[in-house]
Amino acid sequence: MALIGYGRVSRRDQHPEAQRDALAAIGCEQIFIDKMSGKLERRPELDTALLVLRPGDTFVITKLDRLARSAKQLHEIVLEVLKARDVHFRVIDQGIDTSTPAGRLFFRIIAAYAEFEHDMIVERTLDGLEAARARGRVGGRRTKMTPTRTAQARMMYEARGDDGKRLHTVREIADTFGVSRPAIYRALQRT
Repeated sequence: MALIGYGRVSRRDQHPEAQRDALAAIGCEQIFIDKMSGKLERRPELDTALLVLRPGDTFVITKLDRLARSAKQLHEIVLEVLKARDVHFRVIDQGIDTSTPAGRLFFRIIAAYAEFEHDMIVERTLDGLEAARARGRVGGRRTKMTPTRTAQARMMYEARGDDGKRLHTVREIADTFGVSRPAIYRALQRT
């Protein structure tokens, strides 16, 4: 039933002492601090803290924004990692504690919000793609295999020697045009 603390400073000029002091003041036995931007996916101290946690322990942070950058990320860490391992979660400054009914309710609301946030992102993305298609834009980059280059590739592919064997392999054709073999096959299939 240990208290394990975690903190994060997001700028080089920030100091972790305030978080470390707050975590130590409530009795955290171990404290892990990441000193980097929250935009980075890799947070080695968080990974270590999560490995140390045992069933019945409480994972403690000072503020929600020290753990996650979005409701989805918070949901993944708290509900999918901590709850699955029977670990409680406590946020000092916001007074959240998942060992209480009110704390569990709070995270059910966070889970619903994370799902809503995800659905809204998907909807906006689909709307944007639809609007782009209506303007004549299609996704992806332009093909290197233009109609002229495809015609040249087709001639190379169909060229045969006196013995009836192909003069060029698909690999040679791909190297000539600076594309992959599958790109040549796709171009030849389209014509």
